[in-house]
Amino acid sequence: MSKHEINVRIRVLQPLAGVAMQVQRGRDELLPPIKNGNEELVFEFPLTVDLAGSSPNFLGRYSQGPKDARFIYVNSGTYAGQAHTCWSRRAKLSLMAVTASQVRELLEGGWLEASLPGVGRDGGPTCASVKGLIWRIVAK
Repeated sequence: MSKHEINVRIRVLQPLAGVAMQVQRGRDELLPPIKNGNEELVFEFPLTVDLAGSSPNFLGRYSQGPKDARFIYVNSGTYAGQAHTCWSRRAKLSLMAVTASQVRELLEGGWLEASLPGVGRDGGPTCASVKGLIWRIVAK
């Protein structure tokens, strides 16, 4: 069987106060954080991965984009369902650096985790393609 389900955790560090953030699921659904605090927001969800090809193919409702450029969106402001805010942004977290060996290791347990800053250089919520994102495997 080449398709497997893995656990993904995203940590948004020091989120902008008063601005909602949620992970985009499909085209128009949103996943709220399981931990929502001033220091960090934490999102956890499953992701299906197909290991049949030369590199992992991420599938499912949280995976966005074409096969050779998959990513996860973290939406903020109006894109996160928040009314009465001036912010409408999405942070794009590329999955293309995740290796097949990392996925195989995850099949033994643990989480594929990435952390990103909640505030961008302009003082608003982090948006666009997140640079320097590192996906790592962590214990539950």
